[in-house]
Amino acid sequence: MNQAAQISDLLGLRRPPVAVKVQSSTPEDIPRIDAPATAGCTYWRLAAEGKTFYTEPSDHYGCPIGAHTHGIDLPEETAKELEGLLGTMVELQYIAMEEVAGIPQLEKPPGVVIYAPAAEAAFEPDVVLVCGNAKQMMLLAEAAHLAGLVGEASLVGRPTCAAIPAVMQTGRTATNLGCIGNRVYTELDDDELYFVIAGSQLDTVVEKLITMVKANHELEKFHCGRAS
Repeated sequence: MNQAAQISDLLGLRRPPVAVKVQSSTPEDIPRIDAPATAGCTYWRLAAEGKTFYTEPSDHYGCPIGAHTHGIDLPEETAKELEGLLGTMVELQYIAMEEVAGIPQLEKPPGVVIYAPAAEAAFEPDVVLVCGNAKQMMLLAEAAHLAGLVGEASLVGRPTCAAIPAVMQTGRTATNLGCIGNRVYTELDDDELYFVIAGSQLDTVVEKLITMVKANHELEKFHCGRAS
């Protein structure tokens, strides 16, 4: 059983973890996405549903915010759409303009971004996206803490797609509650959130997760005994 499958098994996840890799060259044995999605995080949902594919920068033009976090240069018309969207967010007091400069971005535009169910990925992921309920993500966060891999990324972390460059840049982990756009496009349930793991740290996190699942099982029995 590989690490991603272990995570699903240990936590009883409803959705499988998703592997994401950014690279400069087009993969030879992976197809390009059939058609550009309305939002970049739609690709997360498609991968969780079992699809393996890659996207090119133009496949992200439909989501100006996602293109921004991925460091993708936008056509003039789409760049104006980004400015307008940010202006609306500021007007609604959803975000302050001074926050925009602090949103994590990929250091350079990707050649392609590859997505796959993590348990089936035939490549080494840059990040693994895990989705689950609060208790499941609690166990992952405790495992990351035990491994000394808890990152400093904001728990809110809007937009959610910014978690990808944040984790890639730090090599650590991030808990993310999911923003409203992501929740719409990925059909995230109200009680679900994300835990994002650097691919290079997946082995370590899974090792500590085994320990934390066992520890919590024993502690739950202890606390239930006291409560009764």
